[in-house]
Amino acid sequence: MRILIVEDSEAVSKVLKHLIVQELDCDVDIAPDLAAAITLLDVNQYFIVVADLNLPDAPNGEIVRLVLNSYHTTCIVLTGNLDSQQRKELLKLGIADYVLKENRYSYQYVVKLISRLKRNQQVKVLVADDSVVSRKFVRVLLEQHLFQVIEAHDGAQALTVLKEQPDIQLLITDYNMPNVDGFELILRVREQFSRENLAIIGLSNDNDESLSARFIKNGANDFLQKPFVHEEFHCRVLNTLDSLDMIRSLWETANRDYLTQAFTRRYFFKKHQNEQQDNNVFSVALIDIDFFKKVNDTHGHDVGDQVLIEFAKRLETAFGQHFTVARFGGEEFVVAFKGLDGEKTHTLMDKFRQQCANKVIDTSIGPITMTFSCGVATLSKESIDSVLNRADEYLYLAKEGGRNQVISKG
Repeated sequence: MRILIVEDSEAVSKVLKHLIVQELDCDVDIAPDLAAAITLLDVNQYFIVVADLNLPDAPNGEIVRLVLNSYHTTCIVLTGNLDSQQRKELLKLGIADYVLKENRYSYQYVVKLISRLKRNQQVKVLVADDSVVSRKFVRVLLEQHLFQVIEAHDGAQALTVLKEQPDIQLLITDYNMPNVDGFELILRVREQFSRENLAIIGLSNDNDESLSARFIKNGANDFLQKPFVHEEFHCRVLNTLDSLDMIRSLWETANRDYLTQAFTRRYFFKKHQNEQQDNNVFSVALIDIDFFKKVNDTHGHDVGDQVLIEFAKRLETAFGQHFTVARFGGEEFVVAFKGLDGEKTHTLMDKFRQQCANKVIDTSIGPITMTFSCGVATLSKESIDSVLNRADEYLYLAKEGGRNQVISKG
């Protein structure tokens, strides 16, 4: 990622470059005026241009129009002062944002905004509105901040899109729509998507004072009254997504093992405690890395941690997309195979065992060969604890029988 700072103040450009490189680890070029900026823009492809509004050879914001119209690059404007008319004109041009050069926090805001814009490229936003004009207006605003935008002409189509593309992170929905209105849409969406997975912002041009509260009570994260100004829209969207990121981070901290990033024992039981009631075909594979204590005793815990991390990655790559991979503690892991019987689970785990045995783990002290033992049990008319106990018995037999094997029955 490459950033261009166009700023005639050497002190400001140095502070900005330092903060951007420190926080974002990207390449940063500096141009003190319009002429130098054009030279760099002709040679390099920039992700963002951070431009001073008043330059020695371009005192009337010419750099902004050039960046947006000739180089089609996202622009953040820096300025020492800005009146109401200038602000409106800048927003109409389609800048990402403007920042007043007031203090260090202003420059930290620029860095935070660049980071957010980078992440936005991977964020899908669904806009549900029966008004084509309104929908297109919101789309333009979102694309200024580099989001991937998908449109739906009513709530029913929005539900279909969400089913087809469950990785959508933000839904922006109008209230008045045919077939399925905004309230019903949110209620139905919240039946399938939690707040950790999908954020929702409601919109309406109705003057009903209760709409905001009703939207939020129904499951929306925020609400905007139409018509709204560009800045308020962007601030609400970015704050909502920042909150979503924070919620996800807290969820990850609570449910992921700090070292291996596999799910925790607590998460495993929470997710699968009702398998017996749900009457699902369900098998578990309880896994123990062979002679792991010897690795720690011989090479130290740092190398042991490297082995654990790599083994967890292999489990996640092999099974994580469809099944639950968890670390139960130490060198013990479990994989929950929902929908698979014991025979299929045994086959998969034995193939994985052979792959692990044939592929060394690269560590700081050199390659280490690693094998594991495994017990597989299938849920019958019993609790999740009981099926894990049986898997543990089979794991014990695998260890007693020489290790590096999978056993699914005594």
